[in-house]
Amino acid sequence: MRWGCHLPRASWSPGLRRILQPADGRIPFLIHWSWPLKGERPLGSPRAFIRHNGSSVGNGPSSGRHGQLFRGIAASEALQRHRHNLAEWFSRLPREERQFGPTFALDTVHVDPVIRESTPDELLRPLAELALEHQPPSAGLPPLALSQLFDPDACGRRVQTVVLYGTVGTGKSTLVRKMVLDWCYGRLPAFELLIPFSCEDLSSLGPAPASLCQLVAQRYTPLKEILPLMAAAGSRLLFVLHGLEHLNLNFSLASTGLCSDPEKPEAPAAIIINLLRKYMLPEASILVTTRPSAIGRIPSKYVGRYGEICGFSDTNLQKLYFQLRLNQPDCGPGAGGVSVTPAQRDHLVQMLTRNLEGHHQIAAACFLPSYCWLVCATLHFLHAPTPAGQTLTSIYTSFLRLNFSGEMLDSTDPSKLSLMAYAARTMGKLAYEGVSSRKTYFSEEDVRGCLEAGVQTEEEFQLLHVFRRDALRFFLAPCVEPGHTGTFVFTVPAMQEYLAALYIVLGLRKTTLQRVGKEVAELVGRVGEDVSLVLGIVAKLLPLRALPLLFNLLKVVPRVFGRVVGKSREAVAQAMVLEMFREEDYYNDDVLDQMGASILGVEGPRRHPDEPPDDEVFELFPMFMGGLLSAHNRAVLAQLGCPIKTLDALENAQAIKKKLGKLGRQVLPPSELLDHLFFHYEFQNQRFSAEVLGCLRQLNLAGVRMTPLKCTVVATVLGSGRHALDEVNLASCQLDPAGLRTLMPVFLRARKLGLQLNSLGPEACRDLRDLLLHDQCQVTTLRLSNNPLMAAGVALLLEGLAGNTSLKHLSLLHTGLGDEGLELLATQLDRNQQLQELNVAYNGAGDTAALALAKAAWKHPSLELLHLYFNELSSECRQALRDLGSAAEGGARVVVSLTEGTAVSEYWSVILGEVQRNLNSWDRGRVRRHLELLLRDLEDNRGATLNPWRKAQLLRVEGEVRALLEQLGGPGS
Repeated sequence: MRWGCHLPRASWSPGLRRILQPADGRIPFLIHWSWPLKGERPLGSPRAFIRHNGSSVGNGPSSGRHGQLFRGIAASEALQRHRHNLAEWFSRLPREERQFGPTFALDTVHVDPVIRESTPDELLRPLAELALEHQPPSAGLPPLALSQLFDPDACGRRVQTVVLYGTVGTGKSTLVRKMVLDWCYGRLPAFELLIPFSCEDLSSLGPAPASLCQLVAQRYTPLKEILPLMAAAGSRLLFVLHGLEHLNLNFSLASTGLCSDPEKPEAPAAIIINLLRKYMLPEASILVTTRPSAIGRIPSKYVGRYGEICGFSDTNLQKLYFQLRLNQPDCGPGAGGVSVTPAQRDHLVQMLTRNLEGHHQIAAACFLPSYCWLVCATLHFLHAPTPAGQTLTSIYTSFLRLNFSGEMLDSTDPSKLSLMAYAARTMGKLAYEGVSSRKTYFSEEDVRGCLEAGVQTEEEFQLLHVFRRDALRFFLAPCVEPGHTGTFVFTVPAMQEYLAALYIVLGLRKTTLQRVGKEVAELVGRVGEDVSLVLGIVAKLLPLRALPLLFNLLKVVPRVFGRVVGKSREAVAQAMVLEMFREEDYYNDDVLDQMGASILGVEGPRRHPDEPPDDEVFELFPMFMGGLLSAHNRAVLAQLGCPIKTLDALENAQAIKKKLGKLGRQVLPPSELLDHLFFHYEFQNQRFSAEVLGCLRQLNLAGVRMTPLKCTVVATVLGSGRHALDEVNLASCQLDPAGLRTLMPVFLRARKLGLQLNSLGPEACRDLRDLLLHDQCQVTTLRLSNNPLMAAGVALLLEGLAGNTSLKHLSLLHTGLGDEGLELLATQLDRNQQLQELNVAYNGAGDTAALALAKAAWKHPSLELLHLYFNELSSECRQALRDLGSAAEGGARVVVSLTEGTAVSEYWSVILGEVQRNLNSWDRGRVRRHLELLLRDLEDNRGATLNPWRKAQLLRVEGEVRALLEQLGGPGS
């Protein structure tokens, strides 16, 4: 996965019969631009629009000005209600957009894509070669703003009909939504009345006759009162026809007769044709949006201006889009109180901007506004509070729904094939072949081979032509990396892995044996049943008893084929699991960090930004396979015309579980273990995860940067398990108190809990106190070394210790306790009666506090060992501590040095091991001073003993200390 977005395209609904709607119902209007909300009416006062080059924002009159046509009170009020209703409907956002925060709205973050005027000659040119059709449009006339679309043309002629066209993902729906909102708020003063139509809605009506006035009145009830004035509006009336590709228009007079009466019932297509002919309401202005393949459905003589929506061909527009999107306030704290600060948001924007400037492939992908949206949604998923149930797979599936929902490949084709289903079959095949051969660069021959595979009839070639013109650029982009010119890559690398996984779970990957065998098996099975029944009757009269037996064998054929399919599923599951557990990927970053680095880049020295890695990594492929099998994603894919049968999903899951059960028991490096957990998070099946992870006993994520999302992943997957975890190691994971709260369900299952080197302060001790006081806590060992807990934190921990009955070993090594912290421990240690070992070494404590704690430990009924080395102790104090430890039987042993009397302490390896592990994080000068004191102590004891065995042991330990001093840069002797 390497580097690693248009406001999303939603869909219009055909159910436009009702205007008013209950607050808790679905809005039956223009689902291309509005998804149903529950109990929300977001329209308030008009928001301030962002102004930039190419924006439709102008200094137009307020929404209360209606010119001379609608001066009557009744007409003015009707028009105002129409504006209000349109603004409310078009301001509603799909669920995928509401994740960006409560203040997110189209009119606060919109960035207009570039619109380039084109000519009929350009449109009539033959389809370019594959390598050229992906190039950005050449510079021509100056870009057009929305407010300039109906300006006179170069010859001074009035423009009445404008056709805007663009491929999937360029932002046609969002642009029209923005234009409607501009009109609602009075920012398009040239038009006094705007009437938008969804061509998808009109096509759903079929040939049923209805007049133009009926169509308008059914959809916009307030306009009933001013319909008689519609003809007099002239050019100040604007019709918006969105998605012309949904209508099959025939402009021949033999097929569609002339009609100029807006009140005469006709088929909806006939009404649209006569509007475009300028035979009905000839003075009205018309704006049409369509995909490139449907431009020819309107004869060019009826079009005054063509405009190609070119996306964000300027990187400055991309940067502006990201700044507006990513700087939206969050919806509120997520799991564990997680939220993103303004400084963190600014840092994300800065890193993304730098990567856009230096990594040209990202800029090439963000040429499509839809992929800018995907980049923002992915970053929001990685860094902002994660909504419950949201997964990376669901983001990509929702992204495709926003762009492809309700889209047919060709409305004129009788098959009514879903555009997404065609993409899954063709682009999925290319993606899977790339994953199988471990490549991300594709030649023109590779692309043609997948697109033209199995294409034989004229109808199939026509569908291919439509797909190439309308959607191929959405999935593939020309590679701009050095050394790979002339090749193609998937627009976003992760999209290749998503489509490859989709290709597999849809069952589109079939061998020749499977394709032929399925048909033969079904045929033989049906024939075998009928023939066996007939021969069974005949055999009672004739000596043909062997024949029914022969035909009964035919019934076995379907079962044999089923086993072949099962073996194929097992082979796919095997490949998926092997991809997940590739040893070559064991020591790279986890897949979430890889995604973040691919979008934001990496800080510090790096190779050329466009230089590919040594080996392609496809670790997202198994994640997406698991995610696509979840119930939520299967439901969304079914809406896109890509249904995954429940039985197929179950059989695939069984095959994956079987393979995971065999390979998932091996001990994995921390980053790979997190990837394994992320797979289960994407799958969203607790029963499946519980069965596969039932053998997991050690959770070692040491060194993994535990972001809020990763904490959510671990807590979601492991928090509901029942078996205990022998050890949870989260050392050096950059955890914070919010992460601790998120991971609390996992901590409650742990027996040994390691939280070293996490910069946890006193605030985190509140959560640790709650953990210790929880009635389900079973932690026996708690390691908190190298965290700045301070005395305030220890006071909170002592409250937890007082009510805890499970903890046996507590490490507070190098936690900044000082004298105050040790004195608190000395006075309250007796409140816990189960503690067996306490480590307070290297805390800067003096003689008085150390002696007080040692005496309290000696009196403690269960404490067996107290670590006090590397504190600021005098030689007299160290001797007093040794004497206290040997004064009587039954007291806790106190470890203050590498020696005990003239012998080597049995804990010398523990002390030096701690020094070795923390050599890079501790104060080197301070550690060197303590080691020199220990070395002098060893030398003195070696000189004081005559026992040769003890001398040899002391000499060996001296060598270990000298080696550590050499690493610190101090003298070895």
